[in-house]
Amino acid sequence: MKKLLHLAAGTAEPRAWTRPFVKRLRELGDLEIVEHSDRMSDEEAATRIRECEVLITSWGARSTPVSLAANPGRLRYICHLTGAMGQYIPVELIESAIPVTYWGDAQARAVAEGAMLLLLASLKGLRERIDHVEEGHWRPPEQGFRSSMLWNLSLGIYGYGMIGRTFVDMVRPFKPRIRIFDPFAPDIPADCERVESLEALFDGAQAVAIHAGWTDETAGSVTADLLATLPDGGILINTARGAIVDQEALFAELESGRLRAGLDVLVPPEKLPAEHPARRWPNLVLTAHSLSQPFPKDYVSDDAFEPMHHICLDNVRRHLAGEELTFVMDRGRYELST
Repeated sequence: MKKLLHLAAGTAEPRAWTRPFVKRLRELGDLEIVEHSDRMSDEEAATRIRECEVLITSWGARSTPVSLAANPGRLRYICHLTGAMGQYIPVELIESAIPVTYWGDAQARAVAEGAMLLLLASLKGLRERIDHVEEGHWRPPEQGFRSSMLWNLSLGIYGYGMIGRTFVDMVRPFKPRIRIFDPFAPDIPADCERVESLEALFDGAQAVAIHAGWTDETAGSVTADLLATLPDGGILINTARGAIVDQEALFAELESGRLRAGLDVLVPPEKLPAEHPARRWPNLVLTAHSLSQPFPKDYVSDDAFEPMHHICLDNVRRHLAGEELTFVMDRGRYELST
């Protein structure tokens, strides 16, 4: 059997390396998981990797030595099981003769579902309604709650990668008026409108959902001026990266009560102090960067599989069978990936 290798910096990340996933990998090849490999020098790690056919990286892996790009030894394929790979795999390997794959659309549905949840909760004023009932009331107050529908909603989509595409597919049956800003997207659905700038996206939007990657260009790109163009009661949904948004400006809008938001992500360190008033704002839903995580956290039962595991297993099988790989990373996507 061909040798498969994972070098964990510390102990193997349990969500990635579930018991049934490891069992299935061992049916495909001679799998070795080396823990605490951060104690190795780069040359020692490179020597170990050169002895394997397939290197599998993931959350918690040690960084892959750049020297493998010029001298891979027996290494023929790198399968990155989880998300952004910048800290694990240098760009020189992406440009080498060794194919590197990533998890592709593994998280797209879970993240898009989370964005859909936050959008609907914001549209319907769900948190305000829950707070109202918990305070001992029943019927809505005389002034009612701010509530609207997806139907005919002017919905802006910032970023049309895999998650953005999946989100658009989810909301289209509800017939919002969708506009998309993504200068890298080669095509968009015929019933959606492409706009050429963020200013055009926010102008006239009643809600904006962020699905862009975090890059030098997108960092801080949702500015106070853009937020100010949203109408009273406008909605911002962010399941991408918190640093894409001027969080101070957004929080000022939310504290005033003018806007509504559903945020799965915040600026680093992605956590609010326990006493922060934003935790109690009725027009804000916070989900602590956890909407795409499985529940319960089960790493041992036979069904402890996630889409990322299926994609990895399929690609390892494809490689060993000499078939074409899916979700092969290139430099352009690598630089956009977060």
